[in-house]
Amino acid sequence: MTDRPASWRMPIPKQMEKLAAEAARKPASPGAAPDAPLPAEYWESVFKDPRASATEVQMRQRRLWEIPRHVLRVSCRRCERTVEIQTADAVRLYGGNALWKDVAQRLLDNTCQQRTGRHEEDGCWPAFEAP
Repeated sequence: MTDRPASWRMPIPKQMEKLAAEAARKPASPGAAPDAPLPAEYWESVFKDPRASATEVQMRQRRLWEIPRHVLRVSCRRCERTVEIQTADAVRLYGGNALWKDVAQRLLDNTCQQRTGRHEEDGCWPAFEAP
């Protein structure tokens, strides 16, 4: 047997029964009901989050020059691969007026691992992260 502290040992059956009885006597801590309204602080934090201002569709339709982030990131829903590029590099390679969705798809397609030979099945499925 290894030298382990007493806290690492499995409790004996009498100790387990004692712990179970103590847990049954203690009242359950009151939690929020599943259908209870969320507190105002929660909604304030949600609406203050900069990602709440743009929907995913609006985000995909942004031109590269409109995106304030330093690094752009897109991941594939299919193969779970993530590709990052600096905004300055993306502007240099694709131009400032290029749409983020087109650039992201091109970045994923250039390194796609899922090639079947069928047009309908090939390629990655982009999931855009909030710029």
